[in-house]
Amino acid sequence: MNWEQLLSLKRFGDRHKRIRKEQDETRLGFEVDYDRVIFSSAFRSLQDKTQVIPLSKTDFVHTRLTHSLEVSVVGRSLGRIAGRKILEKHPYLREIHGYQFNDFGAIVAAAALAHDIGNPPFGHSGEKAIGEYFKTGKGQQYAAVLSEKEFQDIADFEGNANGFKLLSESRTGVAGGLRLSYATLGAFMKYPKESLPIKPTKHIADKKFGFFQSDVASFEEIAKELGLIQTRSGKDIGYCRHPLTFLVEAADDICYTIIDFEDGINLGLISEDYALEYLIKLVKDSINIQKYHELVYREDRISYLRALAINTLISDAIDVFVAHEEAILKGEFTVSLLEKSKFKAQINDIIDLSVRKIYESQEVIEKEIAGYKIISDILDVYTTALIRDREGNSSNYDQLMIATLPEFYRQSDTSVYKILLNTCCYVASLSDSAAVHIHNKIMGKTL
Repeated sequence: MNWEQLLSLKRFGDRHKRIRKEQDETRLGFEVDYDRVIFSSAFRSLQDKTQVIPLSKTDFVHTRLTHSLEVSVVGRSLGRIAGRKILEKHPYLREIHGYQFNDFGAIVAAAALAHDIGNPPFGHSGEKAIGEYFKTGKGQQYAAVLSEKEFQDIADFEGNANGFKLLSESRTGVAGGLRLSYATLGAFMKYPKESLPIKPTKHIADKKFGFFQSDVASFEEIAKELGLIQTRSGKDIGYCRHPLTFLVEAADDICYTIIDFEDGINLGLISEDYALEYLIKLVKDSINIQKYHELVYREDRISYLRALAINTLISDAIDVFVAHEEAILKGEFTVSLLEKSKFKAQINDIIDLSVRKIYESQEVIEKEIAGYKIISDILDVYTTALIRDREGNSSNYDQLMIATLPEFYRQSDTSVYKILLNTCCYVASLSDSAAVHIHNKIMGKTL
């Protein structure tokens, strides 16, 4: 892979190449990507989607929206620093093509801002709940009428694939979705493969999948424009990651490692004593002990440690990225950047404690159970109504339920696959509160 191709400014529908030197420096194409994501309705819904604690009523606990904004800030720093080093190593990118280090920061920031845009309500349990409806619930009946890959798309519903769909899918009158640059869409794509085969290799890019069967053509167009290396051919589709995806992933990994830990402390699920014990090895070279002891309030002390820890991990991730740039461009770097971190042991200790004290806390478990029931019931009502309508035998109740859907999701004169996938994507678009509200209506609790 080569950087000039990877930094493509092309957007869906372009007939002519966009040249970096011809860009308006006051409103660069990659910065437009960020704006388009932040003004999208899908991004706004993240303000009421779970990051750690489902349906939390506590103000300081992160939502998907605040998490995404923080990941984009960290991603921007990672991209800018990496961009400066890449331009030093490959000066032709600046001298001949006009690329600047801020371009790298803008691409990573936009992709990082969008990285959770396709995630369902109720955190990662929301993805599992959608999949379980088809794997073990009433949705099993549809396996017989779908292809193997089509059924796998919904039985292993993936927020990353839904995110790509939201960002790139054409609708009537809206060609190419948000029409982001192909560089940003490439950096967004953590898992550039189909839902099958499942984990064909131990490569990080094969861990999950990144696009549905409905989006194969659009993904392949982007991959070819960017010059991504194809890893599978024939009936199965798979590519190497865009190199900047590793920075997007690192930004996410850094934030959820450190900030979820901070949330756990502020919630009282983790003792403050653990903060210093677990973070001191990350911040020992940068902490001002006197300043730390002058901070009176716990929240300020934890914020100080968090900021230092994030800066430490940013520098470390950049070192790994630069050291392995050649392998990354060849598609031969097979793990995340933090997996090669010199602080890997400390990161794992923090994550292990967070799992025990936060993710597996009674409050989280109880609310995830409620989320499973809510999502299953909503899926059942809408899929049943739409499939019956497609077959011409819908009831009055089915018609009433269909009328509550946004117009785009009411389509029943299409394939069973598209009906089921669209319904999954509709459920995934709901905020936590909206899902609860719809479930209450279905259960007759609003009367």
